[in-house]
Amino acid sequence: MDRVSVHNRLWLMKNGRSYLGEGRVALLKAIEKMGSISAAARSMNMSYKKAWEAVDAMNALSDEPLVIRTSGGAGGGGTEVTKAGLEAIHLYERINRRCNEFLDNELKIART
Repeated sequence: MDRVSVHNRLWLMKNGRSYLGEGRVALLKAIEKMGSISAAARSMNMSYKKAWEAVDAMNALSDEPLVIRTSGGAGGGGTEVTKAGLEAIHLYERINRRCNEFLDNELKIART
């Protein structure tokens, strides 16, 4: 018998606009890991412009910035995912995990 599975794509909306989704969360995680929007974008095969626009959109919709840029200095500039950004990642992952658990459970019930 063929195995059936359920897949979903979750988007969190704010003020009627896309706020967080799988790609944006992956971008935030890459920025956190690499400390740079450009390096994060390269690692995801994304243009810097597209990455910056996603960060700018998330920051504009958030009550607090999710990503901040620092400039210059001896070590050069960088980019940091803020506490609010880390909380947004965890919120998305928790909701996504719960949605997937719900869908898996519904599929099990449908099979019985």
